[in-house]
This record gives sequence, C-alpha cells and structure tokens, in this order.
Amino acid sequence: MMSDNVLVYPTIFHEANDDDGHYFTVTSPNIPGMVTEGDTRAEAAVQAVDALATMLDGTDYPKPQDPSEWELKAGDSVVYISVNMTQWQREKAAYQAAQKKVRVNIMLPEYLRDKARIADVNISKVATDALQKVLD
Repeated sequence: MMSDNVLVYPTIFHEANDDDGHYFTVTSPNIPGMVTEGDTRAEAAVQAVDALATMLDGTDYPKPQDPSEWELKAGDSVVYISVNMTQWQREKAAYQAAQKKVRVNIMLPEYLRDKARIADVNISKVATDALQKVLD
C-alpha cells in the first residue's frame, strides 16, 4: 500500500489593505513563482495548499528552507502549509476523469443544425450548458 507523501513548507502571508480591499497574499521563497491569495487567513491557507501542490506536482520536491533567514516586511508572517501530495494527486485524477468528454449523439431538427452552423454555434457546448443548468 502506498503511503501518503505529506510535505510541509513555510510560506509568507502578507496582509494587505488597499484599493482592492483586505486580503492575504501567499508566497514562498522556497517555491519560486508560487503566489496565491485569499480574503481571509483560512481561505489563503486553502489556496496555498493548492498552489504549492500545483507548483510541486511532477518535480523533485525542494528541501524546505529555514524561514528565520527570510526578510519579512510589515504585515508579513510565516505560516507553515502542509500538503498531502498523494491525496492532492488522487483528487486531481478524479477531477480530470470527471471532466473527460464522451461522444453522445442527439437528434435535433435539421433547420436548427443549419442555423447553428451559420451562426457558428457550438451545439455540444449549448447542450452541455443546458444539461448543467437543468441538473443544478
């Protein structure tokens, strides 16, 4: 049985109040390019899990840095984020499987098919949107 691969990385939460409102931006010098945000600390932490997992997926995981060496600005705090990569990859695979497209034949009047072609309307998209609306 495969054991879960749990990683813990320090991140920097920056609390901001500006024209965009009050929010938290999350970065990590340990993971260059990783940035996300949330309106609350809790939302930012949830977004940070997904951002870290996305950035780390398919890579050799870097060793977590010692955040005591990071220069923090006013409004910054160090928050450790735990990411269960095994669980995240299972959820990603399940999501991708749910998004898999399948061919379905439908019957519709010929004149509607012709009008859709002329108007460059994607019948599959219209059918998908309509079904989603009915089922929600």
